[in-house]
Order: sequence, then C-alpha cells, then structure tokens
Amino acid sequence: MSTKTEIFIKDRADPYVTKGSDGWYYFTASYPMYGSTDSEGYDRIILRRAKTIDGLACAEEKVIWDEKYSDTAHRFIWAPEIHKIGGRWYVLFAASGSADNVWDINCHCIACKGGDPYYGVWEDKGKFTAPDDFSFTRFSLDMTHFECSGKHYVAWAQHGGNSNVYIATVNPDEPWKTTCPAVLLTKPEYDWESVNIPVNEGPAFMKHNGRVFMAFSASATGPEYCIGLMYADENADLTDPAVWTKLSEPVLTSDDLVGEYGPGHNSFVKDENGEWIFVYHSRDEKCFNGECGYADGDPLYDPCRSARKRKVLWDKNGMPILNG
Repeated sequence: MSTKTEIFIKDRADPYVTKGSDGWYYFTASYPMYGSTDSEGYDRIILRRAKTIDGLACAEEKVIWDEKYSDTAHRFIWAPEIHKIGGRWYVLFAASGSADNVWDINCHCIACKGGDPYYGVWEDKGKFTAPDDFSFTRFSLDMTHFECSGKHYVAWAQHGGNSNVYIATVNPDEPWKTTCPAVLLTKPEYDWESVNIPVNEGPAFMKHNGRVFMAFSASATGPEYCIGLMYADENADLTDPAVWTKLSEPVLTSDDLVGEYGPGHNSFVKDENGEWIFVYHSRDEKCFNGECGYADGDPLYDPCRSARKRKVLWDKNGMPILNG
C-alpha cells in the first residue's frame, strides 16, 4: 500500500495541528537543532495559523515563547501542543528544569493571558504537578490533552523502566495539575516497539463513531520509528486500563511509505470538510542515505524530520487506516 507523501512543513518535528473555535487552524512543532553545536535549537515555541490546513505550509511563523525568559523551563524544548482548555489557550511541552542539565526533562505548561494565542501574551505555569509520587518525577515528555464524555484527560510519556505512556485526569481550570495518580496505558511489549530502544511515546487522541483512539509512537527515532494504536469506548472510564484494546501490529511504518522513513509523533485534526487528517513527521531519502550533512551525528540533533499529512481512512469495522 506504499504511497508518496510530500513534505508539508520542512524541518518541523513533532507536529501538532488544531482548529480553534475562532476558525483558525494552529500549527506548532519542535524548533530544530542544526547539529549538536547549535546553541539556539530546541529553545523556543513557534506558532503558525491559517484558515485552512494547507495554508499553514506558507503561513507566517511567530515565536510566542522562548526559554530564555523562563526561570522554570530550559532547553530542550520538545513537542509543544496548543490546546484550548476550559475556554483558555495553553501550550503543553517538555523542557529541562535545570539550566545546566538538558536531560532534566519534564512536562511544562504556559497559558495565554488573552483570547488570541497568535498575538497574545503567555505566562509560565511551570512544571506539571501531580497528587502521586511518580508522575513527573522522572524523564517525562510528549504531553497531550483531550476531552471525552465531559472529562478532561492528559496523557504523556514517562520513564517507568522504559518509556511508557500514562494517563490522568485534570481540572480544566488548572490543566497543569493532574487530579489522579498516573495510570499506565501502554509499554513496549512487541518487537516493533523495541527496535534499538524500547519506547512508547507521543500519544495522540481522536474520537470517531463512539470510540476514542490513541495513536502512539514506538522504537528509536530512526527509520524504525513507527505508529501503534489503541482504542476504547468513548463512554468508558479511560483511566481504567481494562477498557483499552492495543493492536499487536503497527499501523504506519517506513515500509508503508515511499521516500520517507521513521513516521511518528502524529496529531489528529479535522479538515475543512470534516474529514480526519493526521499530521506526522518523518525523514526523507537524502537523510536516510546519509547525504543530509548530519548523518554522522546523533539523530537527535539533525533537523531532517519534517511534517507531513495524510487522510485517515476507515475500514468496515470502523477502525482507522493510516497506511492507506
């Protein structure tokens, strides 16, 4: 089922797109490093907006927040997501809590003081807090938020032996504070989740025809990176692991694609026609062949992951098809 997908937004990994009630589509992503000596990569949160998804490709990109203005969040700034929660705009992101330790990574939050996230002023809400002794005490990142059946949830990746995905509830008035202990949703258990490094991360949610679907990314970030899937009834208690079903095979891998490698860290959004789209990142053929200029270094510091988008298809059983 291999098909070719063109780059949507170049050099932007961990892409997130949402449509606001104001009619604008908003795009954010990790701002890249151009090699390990780049002193300014992974140091800011960017935002684009457009009236259509396609329009985001050429929309003006603004820096809405920079780590140099914060006392609580430092490089590396990873995987920002913009969400409107309880009537207010927030960006959830990963950052180091220490200026001198870039690996002190945990989930953080900023809030927009006004109603316009593109031109508004943002305030730092600091690191996520929790009522338990586990959440956000170890390496954590890839925070997302979603609402289902009147409840607000966050899900994120955290080191718990390996990188696993956890879920908890939040109060929409203070969505940077979880209101229940973290619940493990998925951990690496299949071969395709453990290539080079056992990883589950990058949760993304979509509600469709009575089900809630959670996509997640697995394995190391090279060509082995891929997307897995879980689902549950949308009326269930989503903090109960028993209500979730996890597919035993990935739903999108490098083998499904032409000229791109390591698809992952996707987000879901409905287009102007009400059809589900997923936006994800991958590396191109030049990077895969070691011709990008960064192949000799750690892939973490190459800028070669670019955002792409594809339409979600549906099978006769109501399951999403991402490799169609």
